[in-house]
Amino acid sequence: MKVISQFTARPAMDGDGVNIRRVADFMNTRFDPFLMLDEIKSDDANDYIGGFPPHPHRGIETFTYIRKGGFEHRDQLGNVKAIKAGDVQWMSTGSGVVHSEMPLADAQDGLHGFQIWLNMPTKEKMRPAIYRDSTDEPLPETENDSGAKLRALAGSWQLTGAAPIDAPIQTLAGAGKIADLMLASNGSAQLDLHEREYVGLYLYQGEIVSQSAPQKTYSAGQYLIVDSQQLITLKAGEQGAGALLFAGQPIREKIVHMGPFVMNTEQEIQQAIADYQAGRFGSIKA
Repeated sequence: MKVISQFTARPAMDGDGVNIRRVADFMNTRFDPFLMLDEIKSDDANDYIGGFPPHPHRGIETFTYIRKGGFEHRDQLGNVKAIKAGDVQWMSTGSGVVHSEMPLADAQDGLHGFQIWLNMPTKEKMRPAIYRDSTDEPLPETENDSGAKLRALAGSWQLTGAAPIDAPIQTLAGAGKIADLMLASNGSAQLDLHEREYVGLYLYQGEIVSQSAPQKTYSAGQYLIVDSQQLITLKAGEQGAGALLFAGQPIREKIVHMGPFVMNTEQEIQQAIADYQAGRFGSIKA
């Protein structure tokens, strides 16, 4: 595995006082087609109880994955869903959505989840919004003989030496695909992702030991961009490891970002603000 760039998630706060760790790049778009990853991980309800009250989006896709606990999702399209451990949710916001994500009242074991933003190409930014989730079917998993389990969150995946699997959500912007790779103590995995130009991984648990010289250890909270044209080999340390994997095709379009809006020009950003303030995004029904 050849590491091209390395980043570290930084503490941040969003929503109504929710403590998160974030990796984002809206300026240089080094994660293209991905823009941002937020991780929420806490056993203290005070870190997330305020949740994410109603707020708008335009021009992006939001992808949510829950490993522990859960949120209740509501939006102006009429969707009301409990997104729990093992579920994913995808909103291709297009011309606009208003949604809220509030912690489930009956969740007693803390919260661990992720929200990922993807850019949308110019030609799709103003199309109608699309909503999908995996609450009606379990996400597919595959294993190898070396202590690796891969859960497909979006797109199609294959571990070397294991059967290919297809996630229920297949149409992310920029041909994006996302997986959760879980490695046992000293477990290892290989993936061939040469069909995508961009590949990244976010280590959320344990350590991964680089197998190329000089040997290097990466730990939880680090985000790596790796060479997609080389076979990707991952080996966990004694404590095992967990990592989100990302792959996609860069969109390579100029973006202008302001809060929940990602467009191509400043004029489009100002129009998004005006449309939201005028109530053109709609509202969440009680």
